[in-house]
Amino acid sequence: MKSLVNHLLPSYLGTKSFFLCFKDDNVRKKHNHRLSVFLFNKEMANLDAMVSFSEFPEDVQLCILSFLTPSEISSFACTSKRFLSLCRNDSKLWFSMCDRRWGSKTQIKKWGSGNITFKHLYKTLHDYENLIGFWRLSSIQRSPNSISNRLPPTLVFFEWGPSFITGSRVSPSNTGTYNVIKNPFLWMGISPKGEIVNFLAPNSQLQLDSKSISVLENDLLLSCPGNELVSVDINHMGEFHIVIEQRLSCFGNNNNNVNVNVMINEEMLGLESGSPPDRLTSEMYRYFANRTSPGGERAWRRQRRREKENKKWESEHFVKIVNYSPTTLRPLQGLWKGICEDANLDFYLVVYDDIGGIACRRIGDSCKPFSSYAPVFWTSNTTFFESPFSSEEEHIYDTREHLLPPGHLLYSDKEDVSRIMYINSSYDLVLPGLASPTTVNPHQVEGRIWQYGDGTFGFGFLRDNHIIDLKHIAVDGCLLDAIKPL
Repeated sequence: MKSLVNHLLPSYLGTKSFFLCFKDDNVRKKHNHRLSVFLFNKEMANLDAMVSFSEFPEDVQLCILSFLTPSEISSFACTSKRFLSLCRNDSKLWFSMCDRRWGSKTQIKKWGSGNITFKHLYKTLHDYENLIGFWRLSSIQRSPNSISNRLPPTLVFFEWGPSFITGSRVSPSNTGTYNVIKNPFLWMGISPKGEIVNFLAPNSQLQLDSKSISVLENDLLLSCPGNELVSVDINHMGEFHIVIEQRLSCFGNNNNNVNVNVMINEEMLGLESGSPPDRLTSEMYRYFANRTSPGGERAWRRQRRREKENKKWESEHFVKIVNYSPTTLRPLQGLWKGICEDANLDFYLVVYDDIGGIACRRIGDSCKPFSSYAPVFWTSNTTFFESPFSSEEEHIYDTREHLLPPGHLLYSDKEDVSRIMYINSSYDLVLPGLASPTTVNPHQVEGRIWQYGDGTFGFGFLRDNHIIDLKHIAVDGCLLDAIKPL
């Protein structure tokens, strides 16, 4: 325990970040003052021994402990009965842990209508946190029984809500502007009983007013006639791969409200060995009994056939776009949007590969074969050339037209090119045979990337007379220029 405290105190005492867990300025000043007075009194008493963690006020202790992980909290609770009682206090310690980590992103007291423990909320939000951001649709299947057979947009954006998480399909607008269409289609929350509740709108028209949220949180869809929402599970196939699939029977039980993941999370969490819970055992017994009893195989097949006929939603696989924002070392990476040659908006994904190159691909508004994702440009030399530029480079830039929406003026920051990168794409090095036969000199496409003073950039090829200027799709986790679908 002493080693743990000795590790924590130098990290947080005397540093401004120690008090960042208090969002309110008055609360931060109050605890700052209390800690200062406490340490001053210790110093005045000429105590040579190190300040013991147990001598700190309780609110300061909670602030320090809120930086620990649940496994570290478990180790800390074993040090004394007093700290065991503190770690078991859900409204103090676990609330502080939730509030420090997610208090600025969501209203943690409203999750589960305020009827769930903060310890359970911490574990749930910890799992949800990886969903936040952009995901790309990687595969999809549609059956004749599906409500919608129209291919959905490729890009999906997960974000925090007041007491839930929403997933929205994001697609370029067809108005020739920088606006993007944001269409919520997935709602993820916790019921007052602590169960995971996920609902999806197959037609991508999820209405999130106060009445509908209350219905979703309390899992009352069955009592709402004419409701087309589908209960789904979000299964993680790894850290960066999820599958959204309709929730059907569980171990042969045709109860749509039963969720294997919920039972495991709530009843088996923390159990390292031993028998499974009674309810799970009962479900498993009924499943295998139906499969082995006389006529059970036929009954099981009939049930599966009925489920398939009633299935409204086919599974969709998504892959996470991990680096969707630029960094200092990788200023071009991320998701961007720009007006193309046909005067329509399109999305671009710029990725730095493992061998030091840069590849840019379009992310369209529908699932396409892999071959359609041939790089827009690719270069193995990522060196920027700083100003001043040669007269030839200035002529290349000045003689090209910027592709912009109608009536959209070029920002003054964009007129100031801060640096230039050469594009010397070789399609044969990326995907042989994917270069268009009509492309001029397809094996060697030379161009430029012009980075502007505001951090955005534009690119163009020497064979063309225009520049495609790219803007951010999102900044600091917020979608820019988002509009509702018509």
